[in-house]
Amino acid sequence: MNKVHLNHVQQVLDAAVAEKALAGASCLVFQGGREQGYFESGMADSARGKKFSRDTICRMYSMSKPVTSAAVWSLVEEGKLELGDSVSRYLPEFAAMQVCDGWKVGPAARPVTIRDLLNMTSGLSYGGSQDESHRQTSLLLDEMNASLSNGSPVSTHDFAARLARIPLGFEPGTDYEYGLSADVLGAVVEKVTGMRFGEYLSQRFFQPLGMEDTGFFVPAEKLDRLAEEYARTAAGELVVYDKPNLGIPYRAELPPAFESGGAGLLSTVDDYMKFCRMLLDGGRFGRRRILQERTVLQMRSQRISAAVQRRFDEKMPHLSGYSYGSLLRIMVDPARSSMLCTAGEYGWDGWLGTFMLVDPANELALVYMMQKTDSGLTPASCRVKNVVYASL
Repeated sequence: MNKVHLNHVQQVLDAAVAEKALAGASCLVFQGGREQGYFESGMADSARGKKFSRDTICRMYSMSKPVTSAAVWSLVEEGKLELGDSVSRYLPEFAAMQVCDGWKVGPAARPVTIRDLLNMTSGLSYGGSQDESHRQTSLLLDEMNASLSNGSPVSTHDFAARLARIPLGFEPGTDYEYGLSADVLGAVVEKVTGMRFGEYLSQRFFQPLGMEDTGFFVPAEKLDRLAEEYARTAAGELVVYDKPNLGIPYRAELPPAFESGGAGLLSTVDDYMKFCRMLLDGGRFGRRRILQERTVLQMRSQRISAAVQRRFDEKMPHLSGYSYGSLLRIMVDPARSSMLCTAGEYGWDGWLGTFMLVDPANELALVYMMQKTDSGLTPASCRVKNVVYASL
């Protein structure tokens, strides 16, 4: 890797901070079996003058999803569940699901499967107002946020059970919608393993990988390292955003009742890189085998159907050239991408701008951290990615 060119990452981060696109960020690049570069800029907590650093703890939000996917695949490889299983086999509340046709509701033609949850073809959403399914989902999420302060927290299983009462937005397997599928998978993992979701993740992944700063809450002795969460005002200023979102508390200082497989994890740039390195090495980390090589290959190859791909392209135009499967974007057509990339590269991002990718062809893994609301895939993360690929 061209280290001189890779230093442009620092310029990208510094520019984003100067433009107040974010308060602070970090980036870790691993390629060819070793760390190639680490970069940081700006503040984790502007009011306290605390800089963004390697040990800054960040809210992963949707970068929790690849970890949830790995947990599901670990149970597949152990013969404890199958992709074609009906969700109702593990969560009976999902039997006899209803589906929306506009504002009309009727029985679904077939059950929701584990594959539907992994591919976001389940009919579950993140809410909205376009039909009864989206309206009820928004109300449920509002209730989840309110439950964090009214003394009636909802468990991972109870959340999935409540979600099962809401009609689906479309017939399972016929469309794509980014939504709460991963949260249901967390409840499935609990049912299959007989453990709390976070306990299973800790035993199966975090402890073997040495991910000591990753989990669903931040212990008291580490709270000083938790980054603030920022929102950008209409005037272009960054202000602290201290509200819950998707049932996830702002401070995350206590073990939550709801361990969200879609949004609940917190981690550091080094911890999350260990997870990425495990995937990059086909399920191995050092001398430890975490997942079987065939499992990781299937995980990064499993994709939505051609018909659903057309809907994905319509709904996710910023991901041109990508397909989707196993809660991951998967590059299938580099010529259509607006970013430098390679076929087979995969990963995801989060609501606060966190971003990860794994690229087996180039022996590359990239983890990027920031904490600004309503971010997802940002201009800064795209520019960082371009710099990294140009450095290969």
